[in-house]
Amino acid sequence: MESAIDEHRAESAAGRPKLAAWLWRPWYAKLWWTAIPIWWLGMAAATRVDFLAAFYGGALAGYLNILFFPMTAVMVLGIGYVRERLDGFVGPGDGTPLSDEEALAVTRRVWEEHDRAMNNLRAGSDVFDPRSGLLWIGNPANPNNPGYIDPHTGKHR
Repeated sequence: MESAIDEHRAESAAGRPKLAAWLWRPWYAKLWWTAIPIWWLGMAAATRVDFLAAFYGGALAGYLNILFFPMTAVMVLGIGYVRERLDGFVGPGDGTPLSDEEALAVTRRVWEEHDRAMNNLRAGSDVFDPRSGLLWIGNPANPNNPGYIDPHTGKHR
């Protein structure tokens, strides 16, 4: 029993993509991670150097702050990892496509279920439908409601 569990864990771990492979290995990831500390060190130096302060105070620097924010790099570089990870959950389909008759039967069945669900919803929420329970009982238009009968004449209003 233990060996079956260990084999399953080993198989699932071997098939998983490594996050580090997406965040560190490509050349553009290495370049981006190298540029991030350089950018923020330049911003720290801008407190002492006037021409850097002018540059880091500009609009372009605002966009570059977002570009060189570490979480931006994690999100962008992690897209490939997430895509590969999600592709591992669903394998390629090995079924056959439905014929036109089968597709029509499925469509008909889905619409019948939809109509049945809408009838049940209508029955439970329509104040004029006796199947709606308390909505029907408390409805003044209900002939059995005491408010519908005129107490002076004893007849329906």
